[in-house]
Amino acid sequence: METTEEIVIRPITSDEQYNEVMQHINRLIDSERGSRDFEILHVLSILADDYENKHYPILPLSPIEAIRHQMDELGLSQQDVAPYFGGANRVSEVLNGKRKLTLKMVREISRNLHISPATLLAID
Repeated sequence: METTEEIVIRPITSDEQYNEVMQHINRLIDSERGSRDFEILHVLSILADDYENKHYPILPLSPIEAIRHQMDELGLSQQDVAPYFGGANRVSEVLNGKRKLTLKMVREISRNLHISPATLLAID
């Protein structure tokens, strides 16, 4: 098994290098904070994160996707969230793209489902 002294730290430029770095990260994940291994883990994590962000970006959810996702996460039905939309019919209309979110809905959904208003207003 390779020791941390043998790990070459360099920018990640390929999936093969990324996979190699991930193996090192997995091996070092339980390193003691403040140790040399922990410092190497930290640097490798930054390099891996940079590579992931450049090559496999996670696109932001649309407002409707964010609402559906949060409802799923919280185990909520359309009936459960109806008060935040102003009624069951409005929930259905919004989730099916037939009605836009109003500012009142954005405030209520944000407050109760813990979704950023910026996400609900689709602001970058």
